[in-house]
Amino acid sequence: MNEKIRVPEVRLVGEDGEQIGVVPTDDARERARLAGLDLVEVAAEARPPVCRMMDFGKYKYEHRKKQQKAREKQHRIRIKGIRLRPKTDEHDFNVKLARARRFLEQGNKVQVTLLFRGREMAHIDLGRNLLIRFAQELEDLSSVERMPKMEGRRMTLLLNRIQ
Repeated sequence: MNEKIRVPEVRLVGEDGEQIGVVPTDDARERARLAGLDLVEVAAEARPPVCRMMDFGKYKYEHRKKQQKAREKQHRIRIKGIRLRPKTDEHDFNVKLARARRFLEQGNKVQVTLLFRGREMAHIDLGRNLLIRFAQELEDLSSVERMPKMEGRRMTLLLNRIQ
């Protein structure tokens, strides 16, 4: 930008996009200064490099605003958690299932965690069957991203919404 451009001549583009042509760098700087603008190098690899006359502060401001708008519009996928126990009752299971369904409909992923305590560790197969049943109940709305996996005293299942 401005004084940092060290090449002897540049291809100059005006503020409204018109091609001015190849001019000495000092002349391009002077034109930009008289117009109250900055001389910004936009294509350094070209021979001669391409420079544009623009208000750089305004350009940075508009670019930042554009990025902010793009961030607002994107939907962040969150992982929502559901906790179960191997002895979870049928009604409680259905409540957790309904909550998971709502999370999936909102576009989130659902991580179902099954916690084992004490002697429940002897019946890991019951827990795995419960998680598989949970996934089957939601297979119209989701797909299994990660099958039930044991991690210490907890078993996790990750469900992802079908697009």
